[in-house]
Amino acid sequence: MLSNTKRQLAPADLDALLRGSTGIGCRLEAELTDGWFNTAYRVLLDDGRPAVVKLAPHDDVPVLRYERGIMATEAMVYRLAAASPDRGVPMPELLHAGDGFLVISMLEGTPWDKLADKIAPASESLLRRELGRIVAGLHRLTPEDGRFGYPAAESALSAADWRTAFAGMVEALLEDAARWGSSLGVTPDEVRTLVAEGGYALDEVTEPRLVHFDLWPGNVFVHMADDGTAARVTGLIDHERAFWGDPAAELVSLAFGGETGPDSALVAGYTDAGGRFGSGPAFRHRLTLYGLYLGLLLVTECGPRGYDDADHLAFCRNYLDARVTELRTLR
Repeated sequence: MLSNTKRQLAPADLDALLRGSTGIGCRLEAELTDGWFNTAYRVLLDDGRPAVVKLAPHDDVPVLRYERGIMATEAMVYRLAAASPDRGVPMPELLHAGDGFLVISMLEGTPWDKLADKIAPASESLLRRELGRIVAGLHRLTPEDGRFGYPAAESALSAADWRTAFAGMVEALLEDAARWGSSLGVTPDEVRTLVAEGGYALDEVTEPRLVHFDLWPGNVFVHMADDGTAARVTGLIDHERAFWGDPAAELVSLAFGGETGPDSALVAGYTDAGGRFGSGPAFRHRLTLYGLYLGLLLVTECGPRGYDDADHLAFCRNYLDARVTELRTLR
């Protein structure tokens, strides 16, 4: 995916970057083009290890407010997972965190979206159940300071309670949308009103948990036998969008890969592992608010990234419109 935020390096410059920071150079094998924000290269390190190098945008490249410094969030997630192997959350190993770049190990397997048409239905159900168990492990991670919001962002995007943190996150996107002239199809004042009307539901969330918030199938790696059976989840990637918040928010991106209702395989796996998303009117209200937030994000990020694909823009707007409509019906 082409994006204005992607930072390109020639093979010699990439080798020099790693050699100067880690003492180990690399040979560039390929650019991994599926990402939408950072640049990622598959490399072979001089010591023989295959790895991925992720480059953050240059400091002078305009990004959304929540995106400032989010590579540090990804590094944090890798460190937390490595320090808590009992959580059962497979992901790459953080090999090095430098100034504006990460080096991580290669994962076995293939992004789920590349195999969606090849996985047998029975295996897909088992995979969704396994993914639910993994997500439950991720949600057992909690912040040391007990605050909600984005861990690497400015203080206005975090708070001691979830209602305040979430309202600040929404406000930042509204300001970004105004900055980039994004056509939201809803006024900022109505968005603020919709969020305020859901405050009672947000107040039910009293303990911050790590939420990936980008678990669409492209960020879930799986290994599968040639006949489409014996599939298993091998890891989760791209953790930079993560925040401390309500585990229910995870369902928003997980829904892009399949059913997330109370009778779904995913929720069954999540429950088996001791997790609980919630239920009832307040839960459903929160879930719709998180969809609103994702819709605002999807539409607004098209500005700084320079997306002009008509189909993608239409998808983003339609997704946001649907969430606004749902919230209006809750009044």
